[in-house]
Amino acid sequence: MKTLFDETILRGIKLKNRAWRSATWLGLADANGFMTDAIISTYVTLAEGGAAVIVTGLTSVSATDAHIGGECKFYDNRFIDGHRRLTDAVHRHGARILLQTAMVDGPVDELTTAQADDVVTIFGDAAQRAEQAGYDGVQIHAAHFFYLSKFISPLLNHRTDGYHGSGILPAILSDMRSKTSDSFLITMKINSTDGYPGGMDTKGMIKACRLMTALDAIEVSANGTSRTGIRAGVNEGSFLEAAAHLAGEVEVPVVLVGGLRSVEFIGQVLNNTKVEYISLSRPLIREPNLINRWQQGDTAHSKCVSCNACYNTPGHQCIFNIKQ
Repeated sequence: MKTLFDETILRGIKLKNRAWRSATWLGLADANGFMTDAIISTYVTLAEGGAAVIVTGLTSVSATDAHIGGECKFYDNRFIDGHRRLTDAVHRHGARILLQTAMVDGPVDELTTAQADDVVTIFGDAAQRAEQAGYDGVQIHAAHFFYLSKFISPLLNHRTDGYHGSGILPAILSDMRSKTSDSFLITMKINSTDGYPGGMDTKGMIKACRLMTALDAIEVSANGTSRTGIRAGVNEGSFLEAAAHLAGEVEVPVVLVGGLRSVEFIGQVLNNTKVEYISLSRPLIREPNLINRWQQGDTAHSKCVSCNACYNTPGHQCIFNIKQ
């Protein structure tokens, strides 16, 4: 019988439980995209709270990427020292940390093959840089209609070269593997649906993931995240059907994110499907110590009420915590 609190091993790295902190927007980098004390403090609090794996918020790996304000940058070695401060701080509290490598936006069909090759190289170089900065691994961000999820969407990708369909993903994975050590984790977040007619769907997601057998984990999400009205025992597991389907089709461990609020439901997921890990965002905004609380025997449901008001606060804070 699997539980949330099982120790597991990924690529030789021990994870103290099955709980991941899903990448969550903070917007706290400085004006040039460098690491700040506020970011480090946020992740240290999460590490103290018991999550085995913390995935950073979207981190742009391209110097020419679109800028949305407040995101960390990681396109050259000037950024390494700040990120080393972060990884050292998180590791002191027994958690693992993955850098979410991403691009915000960019062209798809208009790129030449050589330019698409450059995108692959940019992501591979970022993985190499992340290992130098002390990260345990990276997450390739191919979800939420940021650049890579657009690149692999049949709605937007009409290419006829090797980068048609989801071809850019295995190319990125191969480049990352060639530039990092055998113990470095490479994971991916992917849409189970784009939410648009003609876009990525569960069938397309599974087809894409079958090309990524050298990954260490796949987190299944979708456009339209952070739904309101989630209630424990009522409508948990926003993307469970797609994640369970994928877990039955690939050997790569699958991580379920979205609408998880109770130990009971998480236990059902772990034991009734082949899903290996769960990932939380808003519940850990409300209660950064939630995993420790549950493990220590207080298994009351998450206090998160799915109001989404955290999106309108500096640094993505829970309004109930701010009021206290």
